[in-house]
Amino acid sequence: MLFLAGLGRLAQGQFPDPDDVLRLVQVRDLLAGQEWFDTTQYRIDPPAGTAMHWTRLVDIPLALVIGGLTPLLGQAAAETVALVAVPLLTFGLAAFAIGRLAWRMLGARAAIFAVLACGFLPALLFQFRPMRIDHHGWQIVSVAFALWAISWRDTRKGGWVAGLAMAFGLSISLEILPLAGAFGAILFSRWWLDHAQRGWLVAYMQALSGGLVVFYLATRGPAAWTQYCDAISPAHLGFFLTAALGTWILAKTTKLRGFGLIVLFSIVGAAALAVFAMSSPTCLTTPFAALDPAVDALWYRRVLEGQPLWSQEIGTVVPAIIQMLAAIGATIAIRARSIDWVRGWWTEYLLLLVLVNIAALLVVRSLGLASIIAAIPLGWLAANLLDRVRREKAIVARVVSVLALVILLAPMTPVTLSKLVAPQAGGEGNTAAKVQEARCAIRDQAERLGTLPQGTVFAPLDIGPTILLKSHHSVIATGHHRANEAMADVIHAFTKEPAEARAIVAEHDADYLALCSDLAEANLFAATAPDGLAAQLVAGNPPAWLEPVDLGGPEEFQVYRVAD
Repeated sequence: MLFLAGLGRLAQGQFPDPDDVLRLVQVRDLLAGQEWFDTTQYRIDPPAGTAMHWTRLVDIPLALVIGGLTPLLGQAAAETVALVAVPLLTFGLAAFAIGRLAWRMLGARAAIFAVLACGFLPALLFQFRPMRIDHHGWQIVSVAFALWAISWRDTRKGGWVAGLAMAFGLSISLEILPLAGAFGAILFSRWWLDHAQRGWLVAYMQALSGGLVVFYLATRGPAAWTQYCDAISPAHLGFFLTAALGTWILAKTTKLRGFGLIVLFSIVGAAALAVFAMSSPTCLTTPFAALDPAVDALWYRRVLEGQPLWSQEIGTVVPAIIQMLAAIGATIAIRARSIDWVRGWWTEYLLLLVLVNIAALLVVRSLGLASIIAAIPLGWLAANLLDRVRREKAIVARVVSVLALVILLAPMTPVTLSKLVAPQAGGEGNTAAKVQEARCAIRDQAERLGTLPQGTVFAPLDIGPTILLKSHHSVIATGHHRANEAMADVIHAFTKEPAEARAIVAEHDADYLALCSDLAEANLFAATAPDGLAAQLVAGNPPAWLEPVDLGGPEEFQVYRVAD
């Protein structure tokens, strides 16, 4: 179903997100001979390029599929196979872990429905659709395996697998750091309640810290000891190694419980934090704290996946609230029906589910992680509702159960019905089209750019990755924060008056300037600065220092040669 639903986008080459486009660019560079330890994108802000914060771990399956199939199918066909197969195989791994966990705790039927529930969680499904080759799906896999592992009977193996899974996810991106802490808190609670269970946290911390070191050396190289705040760096390694060592020492030397144990772990945490602070004091704040104000206001604050749930569209908010509340309620019901150690397990599960939903409430990209944990209680609830539909003889009770099942699995139903009854007015005058609706189909127009002599294109951030993918040109910046200064220059140029913009464009030795006038970014720049360069271009009034270039595309795709 995912494949069939994505055929149209696949045929058009419409990626879900610019990050997916740039991921393919990175893999192409690797297969073309770029060094394994070098993740610099040399066509972003040339000639020095931009050091990406991404890891090669996510590139491996893509490179294996494309590199292995290119001799048989050709590069284009091999890339198409990878764009479909890798996300679906990633989903298969996540579903496998969730299915095994549900089978162990609730039985085979609940396991089937838990896996099926994954297909009805919008935030989860989005991360596994064809062409979604960015890193979020792999982080969901790491959380699913960690969750499965902490249910095992073998303390050491379970702790090690959970720690390695979270080390893998953290090595991909620091986004799941709160979840790594949440798993640690769950395992600490086992120790706090029963001293004999201390081995869980020890094994978890050993595997987490050791796994981070191995993944770091394998992807960054032994000589890459540069400190970064937005990815695992030596300061982070020092923090986790110190925390793991302190945990091991406490497990060997003390039998304290209760408040005394909390005090000792506070000392360990303070020591780990001190190591981190001494290694990289600037990283005590968020990596985005140093962004240029214009980049922060006109890019970072508008990246929806990094914003809180309440700032999202209703199509994201309604399903999330319905399904997550239902999952929490179902977990409470499962816990109430359980006894002995199983009851304790579901208590831990409930705590983890609540913590990850708090994270998703604050940063909506965590909703995919919350969804994979919610799949098991939602599957259990769906199975019980279906049983009730079959069992109930009263029509009213059966109708209520069916409606509950529909809302659970298709939570946008109330919103869809309300729109049919009372369609929302407006929208016709909105010139900032969505990518899939825009006449300026950048994926097609970027190929037209490729007919021009190789050069550097001054373009808005969102269309930069597609220009890199579909042409031989370089760009000044894309929506990736390590190019903060270049991003600021792009934003300032499009929002300054043409005379000031010219100096910025000239400073980067840009050969061309390209713009999609019906996309949101250009219209945002125009609305922010009505007298700025973007506003003039959208209105069809280019300055004299930009010479129009006719490539035969739609009028919304504007290409100019920068005059000397």
